[in-house]
Amino acid sequence: MASPEPGQQPLAPDDFDSDSVISQPPESLESIRSSVLRFHVENGRTYHAMSSGKYSFPNDEREAERLDLQHHMWILTLRGKLCLCPKGEEENKRVLDCGTGTGIWAMEYADAHPEAQVIGVDLSPMQPSWVPPNLSFELDDLEKDWTWSKPFDFIFGRVLAGSISSYPDFFAKAYAHLEPGGYLEMQDFALPYRCDDGTLPPSSPLHRLSTLFREGTAKAGRRMDLAPAYARMMEAAGFECVTEWTSKWPMNRWPRDPHYKEIGMWTHANLDTGLEGLTLALFTRFLGWSRDETLAFCAEVRMALRDCRTHAYLPM
Repeated sequence: MASPEPGQQPLAPDDFDSDSVISQPPESLESIRSSVLRFHVENGRTYHAMSSGKYSFPNDEREAERLDLQHHMWILTLRGKLCLCPKGEEENKRVLDCGTGTGIWAMEYADAHPEAQVIGVDLSPMQPSWVPPNLSFELDDLEKDWTWSKPFDFIFGRVLAGSISSYPDFFAKAYAHLEPGGYLEMQDFALPYRCDDGTLPPSSPLHRLSTLFREGTAKAGRRMDLAPAYARMMEAAGFECVTEWTSKWPMNRWPRDPHYKEIGMWTHANLDTGLEGLTLALFTRFLGWSRDETLAFCAEVRMALRDCRTHAYLPM
């Protein structure tokens, strides 16, 4: 049964005067990554070399910065928690982080659980060299056969939308590699962008961006709108006691509630920082757009993102 965060009724928009209706992202977001080890260059961005072309989003420093900001947003959303796994912390001896990205979740989990052996796996070697002694990173393709011989107690996947071609296969592999009583947690978003008061019309660049993300990832064979079906697919793979917890990421600082206003500020920053990276390869590879057309559209989206009269949010 879906379990929304307490207070998940429609968010109330804040009252803005004419000078404050424009939302601005933070002025700077300092990258903590200094190099990318393997990549190819496309439209001025770098992308993974292993299983080249599978993942439509970059692996350069700008994207690493965005992913680390996204991690912060998840911590805010979960009120300071790394995960919602109900198992006792001492029970998780082997932990797998699927699509680890910069490795920030795996590093924080390993620091907090020194008794656990944590493995982070990704197509891109964009993780740091200095990590907790109980953490290792592996370069691998999760859509190929999983070769770990020992089962895991806890498998974690965050924002794999757009990465996986067959979720039934992914969930079957996860089920097969868990100890009896093991736990799988998926944290993801669910396109399309939504609003509860009609302020996101189809003519809005944000509405169009959401539609184009869905069209592009569908053509790529790696959809971004399947999170609402995860529970059903997990049950089909054999998982029991499957539960859902839902929240919202406002697209800018439009909510009145301080918690969601802060999340909205960072959602704005996250999309503003990553817009070209999220669109360039996807639009030029699968939608037939040119680089210039994509960049021009990104400028339209940025203008729309600043308007606090649009009460849009991303379902989580």
